[in-house]
Amino acid sequence: MQALEDYMLPCLNKKLFGVECLGCGLQRSVSLIFKGEFTEAFYMYPAIYNIMVLVIFIIFNQFIKFRHDYKVKMGLIILTVLVVVVSYLIKITH
Repeated sequence: MQALEDYMLPCLNKKLFGVECLGCGLQRSVSLIFKGEFTEAFYMYPAIYNIMVLVIFIIFNQFIKFRHDYKVKMGLIILTVLVVVVSYLIKITH
């Protein structure tokens, strides 16, 4: 049986320029979640849980609409982008 890691795409940005992109670690983080290694998944890609909440909310919102769904969705998007950018800046400065 082949592992999920055998199907992961390499980071083109890292291969061409030698610098990680904002998404580096996302695939490995998802793989770690499937293995049940939740803390390691967070350390690999800190925005993984924000992205999961956002995706679940968007799917849920397709079937059930409520009054302030746009505001909640935009808040989750802004929070996720902030976590991605801040964690990326911390990663490249250390």
